[in-house]
Amino acid sequence: MSERWNPDDPGVLRLPSGRLVRGRALRHPLPADAPAATYAVYLLGKQPPQVPWPADWLRWPDFRLPSDRGRARELLAGAWERAAGERVEIACGGGRGRTGTALACLAVLDGVPADEAVDFVRRHYDRHAVETPWQRRYVRRFTGPAGPP
Repeated sequence: MSERWNPDDPGVLRLPSGRLVRGRALRHPLPADAPAATYAVYLLGKQPPQVPWPADWLRWPDFRLPSDRGRARELLAGAWERAAGERVEIACGGGRGRTGTALACLAVLDGVPADEAVDFVRRHYDRHAVETPWQRRYVRRFTGPAGPP
């Protein structure tokens, strides 16, 4: 499958490998002409609304960390894998804290050193991404599917 984002579209982050991932705020509706995701991970404290594409929900309350960190690693690693040829979307309510944290974790999976991943996402996605000290610490400790945070 080779359905990729347009790298110039709003919210699209290009990882060093060339993978493209769209981050967005769920509280803002998609423009009518925006392409649909082929897979999404929604980071919310409550179950997200239904969407017409495959999606997973990761319970992640606002301004906090994922409720199940093992599942977070699995879903983020799967999203990173799928982003090689699919339109993967990562989204939370505001599109900054949780989404930025998840995008920084994808950057770590893509080879960005963990202590540089937050800055990478702030430079290439949103300068306010990753909102809390514990979210920054989570990214610094993120190692992917097999390791801690």
